Amino acid sequence: MGKVTGFLEIDRQDKTYRPAGDRVRSYDEFVIPLDEPSVKRQAARCMDCGIPYCHTGCPVNNQIPDWNDLVYNDDWKEAARNLYSTNNFPEITGRICPAPCEEACTLNINNEPVTIKTIECAVADRALEQGWVVPIPPEEKTGKRVAIVGSGPAGMAAAQQLARAGHEVHVYEKHAKPGGLLRYGIPDFKMEKKLIDARAEQMEAEGVNFHYGVNVGVDMSVETLEGDHDAVLLAGGSEAPRDLPVEGRGLEGVHFAMDFLPQQNRRVSGEPLGNVEPILAAGKHVLVIGGGDTGSDCIGTSFRQGAISVTQLEIMPKPPEHENKSMVWPHWPMKMRTSSSQAEGAERDWSVMTTRLTGRNGKLEKLHCVRVDDDMKPIKGSDFELKAELVLLAMGFVHPVHEGLIEALKVELDERGNVLANEISYQTSLEKVFTAGDMRRGQSLVVWAIREGRQAANTIDAFLMGWSDLPR
Repeated sequence: MGKVTGFLEIDRQDKTYRPAGDRVRSYDEFVIPLDEPSVKRQAARCMDCGIPYCHTGCPVNNQIPDWNDLVYNDDWKEAARNLYSTNNFPEITGRICPAPCEEACTLNINNEPVTIKTIECAVADRALEQGWVVPIPPEEKTGKRVAIVGSGPAGMAAAQQLARAGHEVHVYEKHAKPGGLLRYGIPDFKMEKKLIDARAEQMEAEGVNFHYGVNVGVDMSVETLEGDHDAVLLAGGSEAPRDLPVEGRGLEGVHFAMDFLPQQNRRVSGEPLGNVEPILAAGKHVLVIGGGDTGSDCIGTSFRQGAISVTQLEIMPKPPEHENKSMVWPHWPMKMRTSSSQAEGAERDWSVMTTRLTGRNGKLEKLHCVRVDDDMKPIKGSDFELKAELVLLAMGFVHPVHEGLIEALKVELDERGNVLANEISYQTSLEKVFTAGDMRRGQSLVVWAIREGRQAANTIDAFLMGWSDLPR
């Protein structure tokens, strides 16, 4: 694959970023892509390793060595065709996936993995620019109607697959535009929303019917949902946030991350905010509680809004700078990672637990903390406090929202509060109701949602027709 001796002759070269001082002035994407010759050289590094461990790290089963070889041999159109055969939205995963495939790459044994994510994004972007991404409507209609609740990555992937199989697909989205977390949770500086708009336009041309502003279980009864469709896919997100039950939680200035981030995305797109309290970081000392991707997105957004300072707190211990390859490769390692947003000037602290919040006249002023040991037990005498005028809670999500749709359907839940279904049939406790993505597996990666949406489409197609040739 690629050039036989490429990995010996060519050093790893990845995309770069615009300087932090420049990029925080706008919400535009700031990645500087590699030029075409450089992408081909990086694809040449994909070695003939015998067992492509990158496949073990890729949930959507991308045929990574194959399209690396095609790029190296300048067959970009065939590379795109190969990429789209396993992934409906590679221009999205090529931007926001954390690239577990690169951690699994054989060359990562020496900390020099192939730049798989960058090559994937280059192929996907070129396909869009060249007009290779076109609607693929079905040759025949089956006469079957499928409802999909939620237009996030799982719902959109399933909708596209089922429409191409000839089913009449109806996607019900409670927000004004499609995309779910892709649109309202991920900042534009990481992924501009024109990519989602282009995909929605393609899917409409393939026969997908989008219904916006419809909160099933509230605006539309579950009886109507089930009665009007031959199969239903629940593809909502895991939206019930983990809260911080401490003294002072009700002070003005304490907000969930997913109340803060969607507001800014709506401002960028010109979508009305509605009757909600504006949450802004401008001129404030901001504290972000939670060390994951959502917390990182809060950091980048806060800097762009004009925060005076941003500090990120994590209750877990500081991870090691480097993993023990012999112990964890090719699996995803726990190690120190610094996101582009964190690199824009955030202070970070680990092993910190919040004990209370204080303020005056109902407004937040300080966050009180204590350091904890490896067992999450407070260390005596380690108390300290931080100035805070805005605290953003980014501690993850516990399960999908139960009120409305889930309670009305009365589907069985697992021990974590997710909709119960296995990853073979994706069928819930109701015969013609299926589920996929975060609503089934809990908070996870976009690439896992796409995988589950595609696999659920296969099982729904087989449920309706007795068999299916949709890929899993």
